[in-house]
Amino acid sequence: MSSIREVARLAGVSVATVSRTLKTPEVVSPATREKVHAAVEAAGYRPNLTAIQFRSQRTRNLVVLVPKIANTFFARVISGIQQAAQACHYGVLLCNTHGDEQIEAQYAQLVSSRQADGVIQLRAFDPFLEGASATLPMVNVCEVLDAPPCPTATLDNRAAAREMTEHLIACGHRRIAMIKGPRRSPLTRDRLLGYRDALAAAGIDFDESLLLPGDFTPPSGYAAAQRLLTLPVRPSAIFCESDEMAIGALQCLREAGIDVPGEMSLAGFDDIEFARFCAPPLTTIAQPAEAFGEAAVEMLIALIEQRPLEIEHRVLPHRLVVRESTASPVAQQGGSPLGVI
Repeated sequence: MSSIREVARLAGVSVATVSRTLKTPEVVSPATREKVHAAVEAAGYRPNLTAIQFRSQRTRNLVVLVPKIANTFFARVISGIQQAAQACHYGVLLCNTHGDEQIEAQYAQLVSSRQADGVIQLRAFDPFLEGASATLPMVNVCEVLDAPPCPTATLDNRAAAREMTEHLIACGHRRIAMIKGPRRSPLTRDRLLGYRDALAAAGIDFDESLLLPGDFTPPSGYAAAQRLLTLPVRPSAIFCESDEMAIGALQCLREAGIDVPGEMSLAGFDDIEFARFCAPPLTTIAQPAEAFGEAAVEMLIALIEQRPLEIEHRVLPHRLVVRESTASPVAQQGGSPLGVI
């Protein structure tokens, strides 16, 4: 079994430096921490975490509040969190909250009770609004609060939705439907604003009848597409605020015998893995999901270790991914007319 002395030899530092790195990493330079962590991995050394936690008054656990753990996008964010936390010798406690504020607040109190050191929140809700716990370490990523009391990492959802809508307009579409996300979500609001920005810039009138509610799940996309097909004048393109809703909408269109993109274009948002394997492959907005998780861990550990943050509110890049589900509109053969130029 490897020892702390073997780690010190591999890292080229003293045993005391290895001990400090594992116990109070904030007092050790980043370069030294990196050497020690690499040596720990190379030696296969497993320190006595219980003793380290006792001496440092830290658990080295991070609580992650996930609205829906089965969501494909959140699964990628969690993967990024786990890899980044493991590299820094922190554990991850996943809490599937179902978007319930009481459950989120309850799990967040694991920090107050010294069962965890900090919280990563993936939804726009602050579980520390009440009481002294408001000062505890927390990071809000993906869907963020409008006036966040903590560091954040998010996307410019308004700009991303505008870019997707501009793509559909450039294809020749003027009657573009949108299947929205949950009503209270800032993501839904910002993506709707971007959609409207692009319509206004192109001189296309906004049509309330082309907006359908959803909840980021395939069944809601399917149901919304069904309603769109009943309109006297159907849209020639549908922009879904998530890929999962777009996949549900695609199934509805397929069952209705509508060719995508020949008769109706379809676009999503997130670039989940399944988007590439749809038939046809889905045009979408790519979000750096794993990078959200990595940024969350980096910022939270800095808070826990009381190190300054260079950037407190990060905006990560998005990318328009054009695949085969979007094309120029073609008049529908039979049935209700499509909205084409």
